[in-house]
Amino acid sequence: MALFPSFFGQITLNRRGFVVRIFCQVLLVILSLTIIGCATIMHGTSQSIGFSSRPTGAEVTINNEPRGSTPIIVDLKRKDHHIIRITMDGYESYETTITRGVSGWVVGNLVFGALVGLAVDAISGGLYRLKPDEISAELQKSGGAVIDGQGKMFICVILEINPSWEKVGQLNPEL
Repeated sequence: MALFPSFFGQITLNRRGFVVRIFCQVLLVILSLTIIGCATIMHGTSQSIGFSSRPTGAEVTINNEPRGSTPIIVDLKRKDHHIIRITMDGYESYETTITRGVSGWVVGNLVFGALVGLAVDAISGGLYRLKPDEISAELQKSGGAVIDGQGKMFICVILEINPSWEKVGQLNPEL
């Protein structure tokens, strides 16, 4: 019987001449596929999220860390939820949350029966997909606004009058 070096140490050929090496190589490929997570390979552990605002130039803060001005694209870790705040002087701030959901790539782990790969994806964050993947903030001027929603009109008091505004009516107290 012949001996040859292998990843698994010294392996002998059996008497019928079948090469054990081929079996070991196939086994090595299968093991390597199960160790590495499918989702982590396919789309990584971070995701690019786009931020825009109207007006542009608003400051973007993610998890209390300033990240830049709109428009901007930021890479965020998939395994975390993120609190977003978009601010600009003279405008009401815009706040939202980016949440994580299970990615469709996790099916690859289930199809191949790779529980180790599933664990790798969960730990690395590759298991998740951030939603929404784009945020567009419509910033409102500070001080008040008129909003029409569900058939009702809401009026807010504006303390500063803009000279360019046109007067459309006057409220009179009833006696």
